[in-house]
Amino acid sequence: MSNLPRARKLVQNALPLEHFIANASLGAAAEPHDPPPYLAQKLIPKSFYLEVYGCQMNGADSDILNRILVDAGYTPSPTASDADIVLLITCAIRENAESKIWRRLRELAPLRARGGKVGLLGCMAERLKLSLLEGKVDEKTGKRDERMVDVVCGPDAYRSLPRLLGQVEEEGDGGRGAANVQLSADETYADITPLSTDPSKKTANLTIMRGCNNMCSYCIVPFTRGRERSRPITSILDEVRHLSSIGIKEITLLGQNVNSYRDTTPSSMALFSSSSSTSIPPPGVSLGASLSSPGFKPVYRFDPSGIHFAALLDRVSLIDPEMRIRFVSPHPQNFPHDLLQLIAQRPNLCSQIHMPAQSGSSSVLERMRRGYTRESYLELAHRIRATIPGATLSSDFIVGFCGETDEEFADTLSLVDEVGFELCFNFAYSLREKTRAHRHLVDDVPQRVKNERLRALNNVYERRRDERLGAMVEDGKPQLVLVTQASRRPGDSMWIGRSDGYVRCALPQSALVPRWDGERKVWGREKRKVEIGDYVVVVPRRRDAGTLVCEAVGTCSLGNFAAEESKRRMLAQAMLFANENARRRVAMEP
Repeated sequence: MSNLPRARKLVQNALPLEHFIANASLGAAAEPHDPPPYLAQKLIPKSFYLEVYGCQMNGADSDILNRILVDAGYTPSPTASDADIVLLITCAIRENAESKIWRRLRELAPLRARGGKVGLLGCMAERLKLSLLEGKVDEKTGKRDERMVDVVCGPDAYRSLPRLLGQVEEEGDGGRGAANVQLSADETYADITPLSTDPSKKTANLTIMRGCNNMCSYCIVPFTRGRERSRPITSILDEVRHLSSIGIKEITLLGQNVNSYRDTTPSSMALFSSSSSTSIPPPGVSLGASLSSPGFKPVYRFDPSGIHFAALLDRVSLIDPEMRIRFVSPHPQNFPHDLLQLIAQRPNLCSQIHMPAQSGSSSVLERMRRGYTRESYLELAHRIRATIPGATLSSDFIVGFCGETDEEFADTLSLVDEVGFELCFNFAYSLREKTRAHRHLVDDVPQRVKNERLRALNNVYERRRDERLGAMVEDGKPQLVLVTQASRRPGDSMWIGRSDGYVRCALPQSALVPRWDGERKVWGREKRKVEIGDYVVVVPRRRDAGTLVCEAVGTCSLGNFAAEESKRRMLAQAMLFANENARRRVAMEP
């Protein structure tokens, strides 16, 4: 109470509000502040080098980082050894991925010793900030290793990277390092134009959404990438047009849960409400009629408002009919029938569908919180192949998940055998902190058993893959391949590309081929060598592990090939119908 008179006197003598309003304009004449340290040219390293580990999303993020750093005054270096700073874009989804990064950080110690800087970005940055900045604790001795990085930056904080680099430069060798691993509810980097350091590439990744809401019990992604948020469709369409204009022939739409894309921005909603700008879906396709796969039980409630994935895919596919469109990584629960119909009827929407199963056991899937059963997954796989002509399927599997029995693992083997995937990514389970499995389940399958099961699963997958690719050779059906690179095998003079179904194909670089004349429906007389970026009609001649070794027939546009394929399918169906009628007539004869 003794301070009350003094407080009243301070209030009475305080400057009135009018004083601050009247002097607000003085800010324009005030002395300018010193520029932030990361903008001071003397503090900016001359060059940087990005090393990408993990998923395709990290590859796409590298182009965003290129743009951010170049705009801030940095220069890309062709090699790590020539760079002033090396930045590792990391993955935290499995223990083995993190172990690889720790080994690489030790290899980069000489760079830091001579004054260079090392930064660690991506999912591992968000998960292990303390260990990275203070040094990793040795599990045997309990002692903390010397710090191996200068900058730690999470996947939602890349805009702050120039500031973080400026901070460590200002602090010098004795500094504590700098970090920003703050997750964001809305960061999509939609306003940043990615910058590729390889202008010769004919393929590109395009991130359309970030984060995941599914909270599968084994997965660290929601904790390192945050909740789902989608880019405005207008920014995506603009980037697709840009990629088309610079000669990109194939783009892959990316997202941690790519087919749960949902845009609710006012500008996008206005675009779709305009009758003059609304595209017309193919006959029989009702975009947005459903958001989930029949028979699936979503882990979280879908919001039906906004623009969803099928509508986005519809718009993207119309921009350039000669540019292929793929997408990863989807969740099986978000494959409604209208999405499958759209893919079936648009020639530039690739027929390869990635459909991560993770397990073939319904009880394991329940512990994983995947939201579907073995039976519903198999039904979806069969529906995809029945709806999309020539569809190829790929998947992800985890063996040795918490409590997995021999019988449950046998269910996974039988599912892989039944579906016959053309491509599988198989892994032994590794427990991740923060996940539901870490909190509520026990990682009780011995590592030896996990390794044995992984070998058994790979054997079944490879046997079925070889059978399916061998059938393509026996069938001799022409494939359209986009040539993307030269073979990296020493002395191997082959081009490498992918078919529509994402099957890896090899064809001779020395081949001289004609071009298909779409108007006259004949091969032209002039021949030339195949080049990177060509669509080439090939015939598979033999299988080499997971690659089809092919004979090049000629170059062809995507549209012309699709038209000829449609005619061939119609002719084949007509012949089957005619043969069936003939068989019935014979059976009815006395």
